[in-house]
Amino acid sequence: MKILLPKFVLVLLVVAFAAGSALGQGRIATIDLNKAFSNYWKKKEAEANLKDMQMDMEKEFKNLFEDAKKAKEAYQKLLNDANDQAVSTEEREKRRRMADDKYKEMKEAEERAGAYNKQAMTTLEERSRRIRESILKEIQNVINAKAKAAGYSLVIDTAAESRNFTPIVLYNSNELDITDSVLDQLNAAAPTTAASTSTTSPTGGSGNKADDKKKDSKKGGK
Repeated sequence: MKILLPKFVLVLLVVAFAAGSALGQGRIATIDLNKAFSNYWKKKEAEANLKDMQMDMEKEFKNLFEDAKKAKEAYQKLLNDANDQAVSTEEREKRRRMADDKYKEMKEAEERAGAYNKQAMTTLEERSRRIRESILKEIQNVINAKAKAAGYSLVIDTAAESRNFTPIVLYNSNELDITDSVLDQLNAAAPTTAASTSTTSPTGGSGNKADDKKKDSKKGGK
């Protein structure tokens, strides 16, 4: 399950001491908030945990769905048996009562599956929202600290878009971009496994094209 930033999140990250007069006098830094958010190790770890939770929930829902499906098939069989003219009226009535009981069982099974699926989706969405808010707060705390230390009066998110899906920042020289420094600080405490994963290429190579090319040439020479 992906943790995504809201489309219009944090257009401006204003440092606590920014004031009207400071805008004309102080320095303005920029950050690609989407890049910082997407590459923070805690976000990647949280996504992996959410994916595991989602898979467990999907497995449980599948079991409930199968129960409902079996109950429906059993009900249909009993209903057909209740209409069998080859048996006595008493026997058909008996089967009809059994079919009625199975119908109730089927409906209860369907309701359980539906309620579980709805609750599971709500739980995942709520967990994702809380994680997103927590990660954004951590990122903003780092931004605020860096901005205060460097004397910036304002930090602008260059990844933000307007409600018309147009970029808010139309030009940025990147001279005072703090994205990488913020990411370095955020990922400084990343577990070894997370750090090693981030430096490995998606294809399983080392991430160094020259080294991978040498390995390929050796394989070809065997």
